[in-house]
Amino acid sequence: IELDDLLGRDPVVLDSAGLAEWLGNRVVMVTGAGGSIGAELCRQIAKFRPARLVLFDISEAALYEIRTALGDEFTQLPMVTGVGDVKHAALVEDVLEREKPNVVFHAAAYKHVPLMEETNAWQAVRNNAYGTWVIARASVAAKVEKFVLVSTDKAVRPTSVMGASKRVAEMIGRQMARRSSTRFCAVRFGNVLGSSGSVI
Repeated sequence: IELDDLLGRDPVVLDSAGLAEWLGNRVVMVTGAGGSIGAELCRQIAKFRPARLVLFDISEAALYEIRTALGDEFTQLPMVTGVGDVKHAALVEDVLEREKPNVVFHAAAYKHVPLMEETNAWQAVRNNAYGTWVIARASVAAKVEKFVLVSTDKAVRPTSVMGASKRVAEMIGRQMARRSSTRFCAVRFGNVLGSSGSVI
C-alpha cells in the first residue's frame, strides 16, 4: 500500500465499546509495565476501568514511576505491582495464580537492535523467546482468557537477533494457541518514536 493511499483512507477508529467489554471490570496484567510501550498500554487500559491492573516489570524504579503516574490520573484504579523477571517461572506462575488475570499484555522485551547483536544475542533470545514461553505457559495454566504479545515489524523475515527472537516468541504463541483455551494474538509495532531503546 502506498502512503498516498493510506492518507486518503478514513482514520482508524478504536472500537471503544468492544474494548470496554474486553477490559472493563476485568483483571488485566501488563508485563514490561514500566517500559515506554508497556506504560502507555497501562495508561490506555486504565481508561476502560479494569477491576484491577497488575503491573509487572523487572525495574522497580520504572514500576514506581508508572504506578505513581497512574495513581495520580486514575485515583480509583486498583493496582498491584510485581517486581520480577518474566524468565523466573516460579514467580510468574505465582503472580498469575494469585492475581488471576483475564487478559495478559506481554510487552516485556529487549528491543534495541544493535545492542542485541553479538555479545548480547543470547540475552535477547532468553528474554524475548524463553521469557515469552514462561509467561505464555503460566497463562495457560492459570486459564487466562486472552494473551496479547507485543511484537515488532522486525519479526517479518528477520535480519537481526532481536527480530528473530521476537519471531520465535510469535511462534510460541501460535503453538500455545493450538493446545489451550487461552486465545493468543500478537500485534507488531514498528519503530515507536521516543520509546526506550528506539533507534530513531
